[in-house]
Amino acid sequence: MKSLISLFLLSFVLHLSSSADWCYRTQVSCDGHCKGPERWSEVKADCGKGRQSPINIVTKKTKLDERLTPFKFTRYQDAFDSTITNNGHSVQVNILNAPTVSGGNLGYTYKAVQLHLHWGTDGGPGSEHTVDGEQYPMELHIVHMKQRYNSVQDALKDPSGIAVLGFFYEESKTPNKHYDQFIHALKSIQNTNGNVTLRKISLNQFILSEENMTNYYRYEGSLTTPGCTEAVVWTVFENPIPLDKEQLRAFSSLKFHDGKPMVGTFRPVQSRNGRTVYRSSGPAVLACTVLLFVSITTTLSLSHIN
Repeated sequence: MKSLISLFLLSFVLHLSSSADWCYRTQVSCDGHCKGPERWSEVKADCGKGRQSPINIVTKKTKLDERLTPFKFTRYQDAFDSTITNNGHSVQVNILNAPTVSGGNLGYTYKAVQLHLHWGTDGGPGSEHTVDGEQYPMELHIVHMKQRYNSVQDALKDPSGIAVLGFFYEESKTPNKHYDQFIHALKSIQNTNGNVTLRKISLNQFILSEENMTNYYRYEGSLTTPGCTEAVVWTVFENPIPLDKEQLRAFSSLKFHDGKPMVGTFRPVQSRNGRTVYRSSGPAVLACTVLLFVSITTTLSLSHIN
């Protein structure tokens, strides 16, 4: 029962609103009453604080951190049944089998509680985080809270109580078969509060592989919807997940709680305000390998000339 209550509260905090106070830019209109991202601080004061998310990750300004080692995932491969829901702002899947993530200098073990996505219009730019100004078509957030907490409210009081794993998507030429059930389910949840059961899904099914997850960025930030609580340890992975154009466009067929097309479901990037963005050693190792290969090739070529 505590687990179910916790999931409900997290859903409420991250997405749901009892009124139409806040909305995305695509919902703002002259005759409407909702407040777009530029006015979210009027809805929740925390949205105007200095450690907000998402951000633009400027790769040349990131700092290598050797402590950002590979993660340890537990039960990410286990299948479970759940419900996918149109909550009026996005689509969400509650995670009921308590997978966990640790390592990667998180410092604690975090348990997964839900996942949701952010996207653009018909497969156009729609990720929340950007990298060197590039906005990907979509972004997946797998939300975790510290394992020791029984309540999301308690976790949100902790500056590192929530850990979110963020994954970009890119357009591919062929469909991603792992997403067939998920994409098909969108047809049944066009309107707010629409929901349908997903059978025998796993987190690995969404991220495709735990093996290619050593290249990532880390920074301290916030929830990306009101209340914008600054209690999130962010991990944003470099390698995007492939979906074809039709799979990406399928999300734009959904509707917001106000009946408008559910498109542009992302918060614009926020000021970094002096925060350091760290990068894992994965990219550095790759760079060193390339340099070593070039060096060896050059040496062999010179040796051949001599």
